[in-house]
Amino acid sequence: MSKHTGFFHNLNRYITQRRHGSTYSPIQKILIANRGEIACRVIKTARSLGIKTVSVFSDADKNALHVAMADEAYNIGPAAANQSYLCQDKIMTIAKQSGAQAIHPGYGFLSENVEFAEMCAREGIIFIGPPSSAIRDMGIKSTSKYIMSAAGVPVIEGYHGEDQSDARLKKEAAAIGYPVMIKAVRGGGGKGMRIAMTEKEFDGQLESARREAMKSFGDQVMLVEKFVERPRHVEVQVFGDKHGNYVYLFERDCSVQRRHQKIIEEAPAPGLTEETRKKIGEAAVRAAKAVNYVGAGTVEFIMDKHQQFYFMEMNTRLQVEHPVTEMITGTDLVHWQIKVASGEPLPVRQGDIQMRGHAFEARIYAEDPNNSFMPGAGPLLHLSTPETDAKTRIDTGVRQGDEVSVHYDPMIAKLVVWSENRESALRRCRAALLDYQVLGLNTNIQFLTDLAKHPEFMAGNVHTDFIPQHQSDLFPVHTTSATTICQAAMAMVLRQKHVRRELAKNTLDQFSPFWGCDAMRLNQNSTRLVNLMDGDTELHIQIVTNKDGTFTVSFEKNCFNLTASLEQEGERTYVVTVIDGVKTRASVVQLGNSLHVFTT
Repeated sequence: MSKHTGFFHNLNRYITQRRHGSTYSPIQKILIANRGEIACRVIKTARSLGIKTVSVFSDADKNALHVAMADEAYNIGPAAANQSYLCQDKIMTIAKQSGAQAIHPGYGFLSENVEFAEMCAREGIIFIGPPSSAIRDMGIKSTSKYIMSAAGVPVIEGYHGEDQSDARLKKEAAAIGYPVMIKAVRGGGGKGMRIAMTEKEFDGQLESARREAMKSFGDQVMLVEKFVERPRHVEVQVFGDKHGNYVYLFERDCSVQRRHQKIIEEAPAPGLTEETRKKIGEAAVRAAKAVNYVGAGTVEFIMDKHQQFYFMEMNTRLQVEHPVTEMITGTDLVHWQIKVASGEPLPVRQGDIQMRGHAFEARIYAEDPNNSFMPGAGPLLHLSTPETDAKTRIDTGVRQGDEVSVHYDPMIAKLVVWSENRESALRRCRAALLDYQVLGLNTNIQFLTDLAKHPEFMAGNVHTDFIPQHQSDLFPVHTTSATTICQAAMAMVLRQKHVRRELAKNTLDQFSPFWGCDAMRLNQNSTRLVNLMDGDTELHIQIVTNKDGTFTVSFEKNCFNLTASLEQEGERTYVVTVIDGVKTRASVVQLGNSLHVFTT
């Protein structure tokens, strides 16, 4: 294309945009006002579009992956978020200094901050998100309920009034009928939210919700709603542009949660009828239109057992779980965000969007499920992930050797899988979780694996009380099998033998029998004693090397005759054993004096 042809092509596009009431403003450089996996996610799409990226980082993140990936990176202060990632003035100064035309806020931090969106507008910086008016309208739950009700979006019965006295709230709760949900109007992420099952519980739960809301949001205004017991959490991805076009990209089910926070998501929602799917999608679009929404948004609903759904809230940003929508629709929502923010119309109409297959997202966290999902922090001493391809995706902001910081969300990665149907997608999810290796801190990988193989989850019978209902099944006592103990012992012996062989190659007599150090005895089978700690239990294991090359492994009351060998596959080492005619393979990792065996 000649320069002149390109000029007229862009001029025609400009004229077309003006006719629709918006000027196309091409973005050449984006500042990402965030960190971790979402910052890396935005950088990948921007790079594919030929757009330069600018990262910001706190002192704690100076060596982070998002810093390394960006074209430019600027320090914005100490580790604490309120001194770095939440500092609007600092971020705006860097945006101007770097020449960025736009800011992508990611999720969390400033992504739903009205004042920051308004600041961007004043300073002539494109905010890759909705207008500040939409953030404001949807940010206060009581206001959003009124707007949704007027727009014909189903809302749950409740009280959102100005009289915040204990007596009035309690009176409204009685009129609604117990159980009721008490929620902070400015709440989010499950904070400032309590359930009162009876009138006797109301006062205590109200006080608790107010206290948490004040601490988290600086506001203790409450609303009271009818609580739907064992509801499903179903949300719809919507998108709007500056030309009045709106679409929905189907729904996601995020019902299985801990501490009111999502842990595994899927799209589409299991068991929905096509009629419900269409109704909930159209309701979500009405919600977006009611606030003149622009960009990516998520309308969250609670759904009862009869598939009746009620508006809960709208998240005016890209959601953590957006990849499952991308997987079933073949879209790149960050690409759409950038184009729409530039003034371009949506690339498709509703009828063009097709749903294909099923996708799951499992959030891998540094946390201890056996200790109330207590968040963790520390170094990722070993990190090895499943292979990625068109059906398996990993969104992460960390590498082996990085620290999971105490200052931020402890997410390590999002494991996203796709397949032709729910059953095969769930099998793929389980296999990928078994193939995910993290050492150095506690994770929820085993919990997610147990969840993904639970019969009720496999059947799609999900709801927000799923974890408490199936507590005993989801938190089983895991014991080390005899096979795994044999694998660990043989891996240790074979690795030591391999190391000695490698050392011998650098000597004058590499074939000396003394390099074996394998307890060789004339006219006797060599015997090794190996001591291993299985948790708090010390195991004394005897390994005899037989003349036919097999091994006899004995410990406690167990005795096995087996063959064993080490195999190298890429960067992983596997111990392969055949015990009683059954061949098994396990990945082994040695860190210092600890040997870790990953079985499948």
